[in-house]
Amino acid sequence: MNDLYQKIAGTLLLLGAAQFVVAMVVAEAGYPGYSVADNYISDLGVGPTALVFNTSVFLLGAAILVSSYLIFRVFRKPTFSALLALTGVGAMGVGTFPETYGSLHTAASFVVFFFGALSAIASYTNQRHPLNYFSVAAGVISLLALILLASKQYIGLGPGGMERIIAYPTLLWGIALGGYLIGFTGKHET
Repeated sequence: MNDLYQKIAGTLLLLGAAQFVVAMVVAEAGYPGYSVADNYISDLGVGPTALVFNTSVFLLGAAILVSSYLIFRVFRKPTFSALLALTGVGAMGVGTFPETYGSLHTAASFVVFFFGALSAIASYTNQRHPLNYFSVAAGVISLLALILLASKQYIGLGPGGMERIIAYPTLLWGIALGGYLIGFTGKHET
């Protein structure tokens, strides 16, 4: 049963992150005057692309949340599973409370960014080389970018570009971890 849970969790992570990346690109293309440098990702959650973006980020969160439970059943790593669950709840919050909700949206965005980065780092012990190194690097890059964004240091990328440096590494990590969980057979690291 653990093998089945692992494969379902991997499939949900891979599909959840991949569909969000595609939906984000579609929303960016469909939002008049949108700039990846100047506009925040969540700007896509209001206006003409709101339905696509908000639905997609909510589905991402739901996929992560279910995966966190299944991963707990397989690995029995409560810290990693809890961090992943918080990431999923944060993403669902972003989809439920778009920017027009002010502090609720800001809190949900922080939760998904912060706990997503911590999840990537915490997954280190559940993977083999070199994916575990990539996971730590993705999490650290996201955390550093979150600090820079919070301090309004955009290093020439603009606020939207800096926000993407937070989001993209953890999205790529989610896709990679999903593929790893789908394809890995054998005894896991503990």
